[in-house]
Amino acid sequence: MADHAAQLASGASQLGIDLQPQQSDKLLAYLGLLNKWNKAYNLTAVRDPDEMVSRHLLDSLSILPFVQGETWLDVGSGGGMPGVILAIMCPDQHFSLLDSNGKKTRFLTQVKLELGLDNLQVFNCRVEALEVDKPFTGITSRAFSALGDFVDKTRQLGNAETRWLAMKGVYPEDELAAMPVDFTLERSAELSVPGCVGHRHLLILRRTDQG
Repeated sequence: MADHAAQLASGASQLGIDLQPQQSDKLLAYLGLLNKWNKAYNLTAVRDPDEMVSRHLLDSLSILPFVQGETWLDVGSGGGMPGVILAIMCPDQHFSLLDSNGKKTRFLTQVKLELGLDNLQVFNCRVEALEVDKPFTGITSRAFSALGDFVDKTRQLGNAETRWLAMKGVYPEDELAAMPVDFTLERSAELSVPGCVGHRHLLILRRTDQG
């Protein structure tokens, strides 16, 4: 675990993130839970904890500078990336994690309880079935679906002020071209994730017309 702590600290530093001891402890505790539950629940295809640090923890941390505002929804959260990591890092913001897979949401609920994440809420349902009182400030997805599906299935959960953050690998030209006409790309950022090979992009989308 000491090696993982060093790997996490080094990676966070390369990302320009000042990781506090309590945050580091919770991220490593989450890593331990993910590794343990993954053996029975198949939460992620990544089996090696060393690889989990870069491909899950640091990859999720790489979008931290773009996560501003009070309420966030992580769609298709799966094993909790990036939702759990962001909830640990941003205790004053509220994160809703949604997945239709009951095993995965049971894991997320256990993470919430064991890590004392009072700013995290878990929903076990399809995103189309989720009803909320007010729009989210931001909606994230990490390999949830194509951009068009992502914004179409969540459009009722946001408004013109909401930012949709889609984490992608290679820059998705075709997906952008096929997006609904009332959504636009506000900006894109190429992310450099320590220990991760290959391209990483974050696309920030906005609604231009509320219909």
